[in-house]
Amino acid sequence: MVRFQSAVFVHAIILVILRPAISPETPVPQTHATPPVDQIIERMQQHEANQSRELKHYEATRHYQVQYKGLGTSIAAKMDVNIDFDNVSGKHLRIVWQSGSRLLCDKVLKRAVSSEEEASKDRASTALTPANYRFQLAGSEQLDGRPTYILQVDPLKPSKFLYRGKVWVDAADYAVAKIAVQPAKNPSFWISSTQIESTNSKTDGIWLPQKNRSVSKIRIGGAAVLTIDYGTYRLAVIGQPQTAANGVDRMRSKVTEAVF
Repeated sequence: MVRFQSAVFVHAIILVILRPAISPETPVPQTHATPPVDQIIERMQQHEANQSRELKHYEATRHYQVQYKGLGTSIAAKMDVNIDFDNVSGKHLRIVWQSGSRLLCDKVLKRAVSSEEEASKDRASTALTPANYRFQLAGSEQLDGRPTYILQVDPLKPSKFLYRGKVWVDAADYAVAKIAVQPAKNPSFWISSTQIESTNSKTDGIWLPQKNRSVSKIRIGGAAVLTIDYGTYRLAVIGQPQTAANGVDRMRSKVTEAVF
């Protein structure tokens, strides 16, 4: 008992000594206040509009890979796709090489390419805006050394091109830095669930997708894993010469790139 009382006494003395350092009269550094979610969304839209005006053209070669494991078997396929984007004529994708399972090439990889082309023709209906989503602020955290806001997003309508889950927004640029989501609408009876994670990075002042990984659980058993490496790209920005840089193509992967 004496030893316990002594410990309490010493602890009290330490608190008294430290008290002036944390008293109300001493300024305490304040963290940057998180803006309201409506303001985050507005700045995201401003960023997208500015980037759309600045980015004139890009070219890239993407590397797709899909692997299915289940029912006692394992099959895989790979595909390289050249993409050419122009802010006037839009996006054009061309398959330049493929190998592996013909079934996976035809039913997964080629469908991923055609789905993106389809979605790019009506960007307004797939954009991350209040017209398509309901937003809630879910927190904040550091992502690759940069502060981000985390938003919970829920689609306002069922669509194979929309999703629900979490979106990380860069606190400085208000660009989407990462998503971890599920499709708003199951695109196939044969798929029981799909988890998608995609990351973006900043290169030459432009935020571009970097990696995409999607895992789809198949109802009859097993899972299909699709990965997309957006590779090295060449871009042209208004006021800058065309350059080659480390990075990836601009568009986010669409949720149907994950499924048969």
